[in-house]
Amino acid sequence: MNRHLQALAGAILLFLFCGAYGQALPAAVNTDPARAVVTLPEPANPALPSLILIGDSTVRNGNDDGQGQGPSGQWGWGRPIADYFDTARINVVNRAVGGLSSRTYLTSGHWQRTLAFVRRGDVVVMQFGHNDASPVNDDRRARGTLRGTGEESETIDNLLTGQRETVHTYGWYLRRFIADIRAHGATAIVCSPVPFKRWDADGKVKRAPVDYGGWAAQVARQEQVGFIDLNEAAAARYDALGRDAVLQLFPQVTPEETVHTNLAGARLNAEVVVAGLRALGVPALVEALNDKGRAIAPLEDARPVVAATAAPRRPANELPTLFLVGDSTVKSGGKDGMVGWGERIAPYFDPARVNVVNHAIGGRSSRTFYTEGRWARVLEQLRPGDAVLIQFGHNDGGRIGDPAMKGRASGAGTGAETFMDRKADGSVEQVHTFGWYMARYVADARAKGATVVLLSPVPHRDRWQRDRDFADFAAWGKEVAQQGGALFADLTLVVTEGYRAIGAAAVDGFFADARTHTNDAGAAFNARQVVLALQALPGKPFERWLNANP
Repeated sequence: MNRHLQALAGAILLFLFCGAYGQALPAAVNTDPARAVVTLPEPANPALPSLILIGDSTVRNGNDDGQGQGPSGQWGWGRPIADYFDTARINVVNRAVGGLSSRTYLTSGHWQRTLAFVRRGDVVVMQFGHNDASPVNDDRRARGTLRGTGEESETIDNLLTGQRETVHTYGWYLRRFIADIRAHGATAIVCSPVPFKRWDADGKVKRAPVDYGGWAAQVARQEQVGFIDLNEAAAARYDALGRDAVLQLFPQVTPEETVHTNLAGARLNAEVVVAGLRALGVPALVEALNDKGRAIAPLEDARPVVAATAAPRRPANELPTLFLVGDSTVKSGGKDGMVGWGERIAPYFDPARVNVVNHAIGGRSSRTFYTEGRWARVLEQLRPGDAVLIQFGHNDGGRIGDPAMKGRASGAGTGAETFMDRKADGSVEQVHTFGWYMARYVADARAKGATVVLLSPVPHRDRWQRDRDFADFAAWGKEVAQQGGALFADLTLVVTEGYRAIGAAAVDGFFADARTHTNDAGAAFNARQVVLALQALPGKPFERWLNANP
């Protein structure tokens, strides 16, 4: 009997939603706040940790009432997710804004204002993508991002704001949020976008595994943060419910609503996010779940996306750790066939004596590895008896403020002078010299009781034969090491000597691109040269860790 009543109630709701006696459906509500003043909530209790949400209208609060339409209006999952947490243990703060992309959430100033509330121990969950495919430059919203996760950029004269702006890829903006979150001592979690109400030829809900869903996963994997595949998990729930039921999870309006859920749909998506958070096991969140939250089973496919080299394999109190810090010539991850020497050096070290942990990341300079909070993450793990190899220079050159340098250039030399770099969002960064950043690394690591080795950069494919590559950076690194009590190895020359010994034909086969990044064979060769450089250091500090049979 109950099943019959439920079916009858569903039929009545469907009748009302679709309009009785041919009555037209109501018009969709425009919630785009492109030019509106938006007031966002703040943590209710500063003494508690916070779960902070950033994203677009599929996450946003709306006006807390479905834009005046009640449960049938537009609702983001960021509102009902609070129902699954004990507010006496955690603040749930929905800072998402409708109509914004990952780019405009940053450039509008919302991220800067949100970041002011992020503290150590907080968790920030981000979900963008629905608006990132919009035009990059127009006079309506100008909110699109470049496709993909790379370091590409495009400088425009923004037709909406009238300002010159450098636009980056979708992945670049996600990485910016992650870096800022880490710099504040908080935990970042990436969600792929909720699915559209669209079906494929087989009657299944369409997914986005290649573009924004796939790119969100890729960034999470690269940055070693938690990832919830909300796009796939919610779509699977939709498929299980069936098409007719899914229609009732969206406002019944004209034109047809395919993006924004009603309150019932928002609750379903919120449950999926909670299931993902339970699977990730972040203590601050798991401990703050109420009975309703604990009743949700963990999402099987959610997991921390942490590379095998992200942390020591054994507790640091058992083994010392050799940390690697640098750019893509140290770690490229196999993208486009590129491999860094840091990815092929582990076999030279005895795993029973030392952990080898590669924290290098492509596209970074001595400046950005520091300003993005990546060095802070290394410092958190450093203990007395550890060692750090640091190689920068490839991305430090160029003019500060030049958009082509992507905010990476450091000042020349080793002095204390500073330079002002005005960013596209209006903020100003005080930039130091290459030597200043390297000296900071040395001082910080030595204060932790670690051994520090500064390495000059591996040479370019087109420079090692005709002249001395990276002469300035080698001189600056050597000076910093001598003044700061660190060791220095001229890796540029050690690799160059190795190249000369095998000849240009062999060396040409070591590169995956025109002049900078090695392939697997080149990475293996350079890793051997790094070991030779370490063996030549005074006192042979790494001899005790080396593997007799690499």
